[in-house]
Amino acid sequence: MPRVAGQIDPAKTEAILDAASQVLAERGLSAPMEAIARRAGVSKQTVYNRYGCKGELVRALVERRVDSITAPLRTPDAGEHPEEALAAYARTLLETITRTHSLLRLTMQSAAEMPELARVVFETGPMRSRREVANFLAAETKAGHLAVDDPIQAAEFFAGMVIGHRQTRSLLGLDGQLTAAEMDKVARDAAARFLKAYAP
Repeated sequence: MPRVAGQIDPAKTEAILDAASQVLAERGLSAPMEAIARRAGVSKQTVYNRYGCKGELVRALVERRVDSITAPLRTPDAGEHPEEALAAYARTLLETITRTHSLLRLTMQSAAEMPELARVVFETGPMRSRREVANFLAAETKAGHLAVDDPIQAAEFFAGMVIGHRQTRSLLGLDGQLTAAEMDKVARDAAARFLKAYAP
């Protein structure tokens, strides 16, 4: 099926996002859109046609990451197995904050000069992720699997249990990265303790 005029195919979209992630990590948030387009193998106009401005491009990068982190909460059987779903979410969250933190670090460094971009990253990233968890907890409460009176607050509690000081250590470049087995244990322990606290 031919594409509508101006429509960008999914492969180009992914190439642009991958290129943006690499270029921004290397050159900072002030990196020119031309450099991103060149790395993606597309024209600068193609990038602008797709995203309009750098803020929208960064928003898309963060949304893609959050989609990946929260994917375990949207699997067909997540509602029937909340402990497994929350543990999988926690594991993905840990992997992300300890291994792919360059965009957040760049945003923190540039927040004073680019406050609107910082707001985009915060609202599209951590806040959206918490809302996804809150929606899951609300659905589980409605189904009778949990007793959560304030889903947003509970989502914050769960994220705090999982993240702890690990994100700060990672952003500061300190040692202490968890192994896959350690991440799995943290994730499973957090999910089990959380569900016990909010059992109906």
